[in-house]
Amino acid sequence: MRFAPLLAFSLALAATSLGPLGVAPAAAESVYHRGNSGEPETLDPHKTSTVPESNVLRDLFEGLVAHDARGEPAPGAAQSWTISPDGKVYTFKLRADAKWSNGDPVTAEDFAFSFRRLQDPATAGKYAAVLYPVKNAEKVNKGQLAPAELGVRAVDPLTFEVTLEAPTPYFIQLLTHSTGLPVHPASVQKFGKDWVKAENIVSNGPYRLKEFVPSSHIRLERNPTFHAAASVKIDAVVFYPTEDRSAALRRFQAGELQSNDDVPADQIGFIRKTLGKQLHLAPYLGTYYFSFNTKKAALADVRVRQALSMVVDREFLAEDIWGGTMVPGYSFVPPGIANYAGGPAYATWKDQTPIEREEAAIKLMKAAGYGPGGKPLKLEIRYNTSENHKKTSIALADMWKPLGVEVSLVNTDLKTHYALLRDRGDYDVARAGWIADYPDPQNFLFLVQSDNVGLNYARYENPEYDALMKAAAAEVDLDKRAAILKQAETIFMRDLPFVPLLYYASKNLVSDRLVGWEDNLRDAHPTRYLSLK
Repeated sequence: MRFAPLLAFSLALAATSLGPLGVAPAAAESVYHRGNSGEPETLDPHKTSTVPESNVLRDLFEGLVAHDARGEPAPGAAQSWTISPDGKVYTFKLRADAKWSNGDPVTAEDFAFSFRRLQDPATAGKYAAVLYPVKNAEKVNKGQLAPAELGVRAVDPLTFEVTLEAPTPYFIQLLTHSTGLPVHPASVQKFGKDWVKAENIVSNGPYRLKEFVPSSHIRLERNPTFHAAASVKIDAVVFYPTEDRSAALRRFQAGELQSNDDVPADQIGFIRKTLGKQLHLAPYLGTYYFSFNTKKAALADVRVRQALSMVVDREFLAEDIWGGTMVPGYSFVPPGIANYAGGPAYATWKDQTPIEREEAAIKLMKAAGYGPGGKPLKLEIRYNTSENHKKTSIALADMWKPLGVEVSLVNTDLKTHYALLRDRGDYDVARAGWIADYPDPQNFLFLVQSDNVGLNYARYENPEYDALMKAAAAEVDLDKRAAILKQAETIFMRDLPFVPLLYYASKNLVSDRLVGWEDNLRDAHPTRYLSLK
């Protein structure tokens, strides 16, 4: 009799573990709670422009080429490709089992439609210039040719051909960018701008959109029609906008987030001590900068821009403001980038002492009619929500005081901040950053070409600079091309439409429960390669 209670308990436990009649219940859903440093303004890959948007789109869609677990280019919707001897024609063979989330096959015509849609002026794609290497892309985007004239065609349902203006050594890497993602033609044509709503969207990636609750979360669920669905281990991923880095840290410590893509820099010592290996710091191919509105009277004067740049103590910003998680930056193109023999064009005063720089800067300001004891220069700095950006902006205001500059600060959320910059709203100085879409200096220097309306926040116009960028685009010799781009960056560092301050390092919080995370230069971590313990 004394064993009866134990037997009853054992039977009850078996029933709980196995379910009625000993049948194992369905496995619990695996849900990944993922912090994302801002809220996407759009999930339309042809209208996107920010890293938080890319993080979501990488899970929703699959381009011809995709990122692997290490952030390297890998076959995506295309299982293979060939390149013509002259380097101008790329022929992609699509996977026969590639499908949209509604079951439709992914075809070469879908990609032709998508490439044309990106360049169609009616789409107003802010990032269309990324794919200007495609033949006639620039002319189509500027309304000089019809979209049908774009250098793309569906040879057959599973063969897609792209013709370029000139050999482009980084073209395959370029296709990993959001602009290379396909959209479902029938959905776009039926729903117009509403095609991205959860109830309408059709995607071809490892996940599909379940819900998008503004200021709360975006929930994606595994896409059963994805060609590699059997290898996707996480059932659902929920992205949370985490502009408040301190709050995100607390949520991570509480186990509410399994990762977050940024940290409060002023707490880096505490984070290192308490979280140990869960803090991932790694090189990141990007530059943190502030943009000058060159159409404002004072900031139109290059002497003012140079003076403001010279007095910035970048070492202080890197160590004291960012806790050693960033590197002082004296060029716009970060060091170590591919296809750039000889390295970046650094500021000519890089090796001067702080006192020498300040004295030279004061002289420049006085020559421009400003300075201590003279006419004060009043500037407004705009930054998007983040303790790190706020502290950097306050530090700049303090560093500019010896020049007689009076600064006021304006803060908005990420999507409002970048919408103002892209749409050419009113501002003086604004925080920004650029993460390489592909490891080539052109991907940084093209930002301030005069016709790059959506990304040339400074409204910089220089025919000499534009001519050099066009010459580099046409040059097939990589060494000669690098020399031309170096000339362009030298002009950039002379004119300073943007003031580069720091080179990025990625700063991720990664839970011990999250398996498969690999630090990489692109800081690209597709959920399809991750799993949860």
